[in-house]
Amino acid sequence: MADIFSKTKRSSVMGKIRGVNTKPEKLVRSFLHGHGLRFRIHQRKLPGNPDIVLARHKTVVFVNGCFWHHHSGCKNAVYPSTRRDFWRNKIDSTVQRDRTNKVKLRRLGWQIITVWECETSQLPVLTKRLRTLLAGTEIGEGEGYLITS
Repeated sequence: MADIFSKTKRSSVMGKIRGVNTKPEKLVRSFLHGHGLRFRIHQRKLPGNPDIVLARHKTVVFVNGCFWHHHSGCKNAVYPSTRRDFWRNKIDSTVQRDRTNKVKLRRLGWQIITVWECETSQLPVLTKRLRTLLAGTEIGEGEGYLITS
């Protein structure tokens, strides 16, 4: 199937896709802040430039787009039908880079939490998911935090 946009329009559409401070990122940051957690964002000194860094807890959070990071089993994680080789190489290299960066972070002693874009579409789903993820870390065991069910 051919693209519904001209090359100029497609370039414009793709150029508007943000890499940082996305709506899903802001939702996750709002949740964490509302639960008493303090963090830094986009720490370039760490492998993979994590979206959120909870240094006190030695935990990083990646808020990944389902399309760009190919969320397995998600309806949004599809390869485009046009320029198949280009997109498959681009997305697969992103997935491989994510794996490599996570290995590096674990070797440095960091815990890793990944939140997917599709999980942020409904606030109750996001809240449940984050509580589940945080319960598996030392953050979920800390006193004073409101992240238990």
